[in-house]
Amino acid sequence: MSFTMDADWLPFHPSPKRPDFVLPAGAVDAHCHVFGPGDVFPYAPERKYTPCDAGKERLFALRDHLGLARNVVVQATCHGADNRAMLDALRASNGQARGVATVRADVSGDELAEMHAAGVRGVRFNFVKRLVDPKPDAHYHRIIEKIAPLGWHIVIYFEAADLEERWAFFTSLPTIVVVDHMGRPDVTKPVDGPEFGRFLEFMAHDNVWSKVSCPERLSRSGPPGYDDVIPFARMVVARFPDRVLWGTDWPHPNLNMVGHMPDDGALVDLIPRIAPTPELQQGLLVDNPMRLYWPEDA
Repeated sequence: MSFTMDADWLPFHPSPKRPDFVLPAGAVDAHCHVFGPGDVFPYAPERKYTPCDAGKERLFALRDHLGLARNVVVQATCHGADNRAMLDALRASNGQARGVATVRADVSGDELAEMHAAGVRGVRFNFVKRLVDPKPDAHYHRIIEKIAPLGWHIVIYFEAADLEERWAFFTSLPTIVVVDHMGRPDVTKPVDGPEFGRFLEFMAHDNVWSKVSCPERLSRSGPPGYDDVIPFARMVVARFPDRVLWGTDWPHPNLNMVGHMPDDGALVDLIPRIAPTPELQQGLLVDNPMRLYWPEDA
């Protein structure tokens, strides 16, 4: 089956710079994706976008180019609940990748066991309405009951305005909860204002983690420095140093909405601005993701 990417799709940067910032040994890209290739791993009929192909070989080449050691591959919405492309990447990684899956409520125990053996350690619930159609809470609780015996965690993707609406559900989740991209704060509002304060209140629950990633999605000031996002990420890292993760978000889906494609090497160079000490960098890039995804090696 062949697919044609959306006409306004922005392909990933073809030749990112080698970062000036030298990552600590064992650094993990804790949020990235694989897309297809569509003729091998078809895109989902219910998808809301058709991306460029971005397979595991390109992902692993980027990992090595940037000086990273491991990846956490998050199931992309363009593949729906068909996790085959993500699982194929995990199996090809020689143990250097873990995964976060998207599953339906009727997923079987055998299917979950197969995913666990491949390296999946969590499920993702997406509440961003322009990307997916969120389900009733009961749908997610059925999944939670099935993954609990495996010790998996839950990744949630939402926008800042959704936090109040979903507060009761989010705070009821019994597992570790990892928030994608700091809950997409509105960076035109004060970092010490009530909206981001609500997110920090959520982070005060000791089972809640956050990815301090994707400045290119959140920024209004734009590249190269994404200066308006830095204070938000720096505050989360400073307050919750043992519950933060960082990732590239390669190959950067849906950036047609913001109009530019970041240089992944330049994104790495932002890390010292959000985690300014070697101790914070070690936690963000190595110790925290290892404890969550490779506890046997941590």
